[in-house]
Amino acid sequence: MNKTILKFELDLDFVLIAITTQLRDYMLCYKINKQLGTDFTKINDLEMLFSTDEELFYFSRYFYMIPESETEFYVLANKGTEGFLVPEMKQVDFFLLIRNYIDKDELRDILSGLNRISEVLVAAEVDPRKLKSKENLIF
Repeated sequence: MNKTILKFELDLDFVLIAITTQLRDYMLCYKINKQLGTDFTKINDLEMLFSTDEELFYFSRYFYMIPESETEFYVLANKGTEGFLVPEMKQVDFFLLIRNYIDKDELRDILSGLNRISEVLVAAEVDPRKLKSKENLIF
């Protein structure tokens, strides 16, 4: 009897920035919009089902896209209705997830802009491959 093994690899082709702040989600996005010249808008909450016997968890989500490069930006709340999106990073309040191409200079500018917001305690890049719950960031 032959066995076929399916190897599944997650598509982690995005940049992830962890943000620690006391700001509410809408106020953080307002300040990011002013600081970085973006236009984050609220979209439907991210719905997650962590196990079949639990109810859905909801995480606040904001979206911005640069049309020319089709680069997508998402601000995701780490704390949801009943738990954490990335439980191993409970000290992080929000994540900025960037999909599609972004070069190192742009990333450095974004990080420095986020860290210039006085209410942001820290904004730092995180390697999503090193997270245990990285699959929660794929939507």
